[in-house]
Amino acid sequence: MSLKDQLDLQRLPRHIAIIMDGNGRWAKERGQDRLYGHHQVVESVRDIVEGCAEMGIEYLTLYAFSTENWDRPVYEVNGIMELLVTTIRKEVDTLNKNNIRLHVIGDMAMLPGHCHRELQEAIDITAPNTGLNLVMALSYSARWEILQAARSIARDAKAGKLNPDEVTPEIWEKYLCTAGLPDPELIIRTSGEHRISNFLLYQLAYAELYFTNTRWPDFRKENLYEAILNYQTRERRFGKTSEQIQQNEEIVS
Repeated sequence: MSLKDQLDLQRLPRHIAIIMDGNGRWAKERGQDRLYGHHQVVESVRDIVEGCAEMGIEYLTLYAFSTENWDRPVYEVNGIMELLVTTIRKEVDTLNKNNIRLHVIGDMAMLPGHCHRELQEAIDITAPNTGLNLVMALSYSARWEILQAARSIARDAKAGKLNPDEVTPEIWEKYLCTAGLPDPELIIRTSGEHRISNFLLYQLAYAELYFTNTRWPDFRKENLYEAILNYQTRERRFGKTSEQIQQNEEIVS
């Protein structure tokens, strides 16, 4: 029996974010080059995207490449960029057929020109779709995002477009890469590391964190269901007490 049968489909997270970690170590454990591990992730991405779409998850964000990853060996970075372009070309028709809309967050200006063009074309093609929103975090880091937002707010304040004293959380969020997207309720990190790694630091304020030893190339739907089952055992209080949560639930019911 699949773990999916144990899920409460009425209590699914609206937005799941995943730090896809362990590709290089997965490859080294098999006596292969690190780039070999990156080439194995496509099946994992395809399987998890399909699983989320089947359950009706609204948003799935995948941390694919950070701003810090540019400091990796040139051959590895170039290989990842070529893999990205090849994968987009192969998968965009499938995304469109399955009503999945692609978004990208991060500093796309840092991407090679052909990568940027392929991504933008895929974004434009899938823009009318109304199913799962697949958000790829590419050349992204939370500190970069927060710094960019602060600079933009400062520029608008200097130009007289914005009163600094009137900046609210709602206004601040409009300056982030994730403007218009709900905050993740569940974040999953694969490969056994217990870090956030500069990912969505503002947006994850009240996310439930789930860590698994499974390397990303081995991560499949059953692993996803296990993470969601764990999420459904938790009480999300947002700073309130259990009694307050229970009282609110009784009022709603």
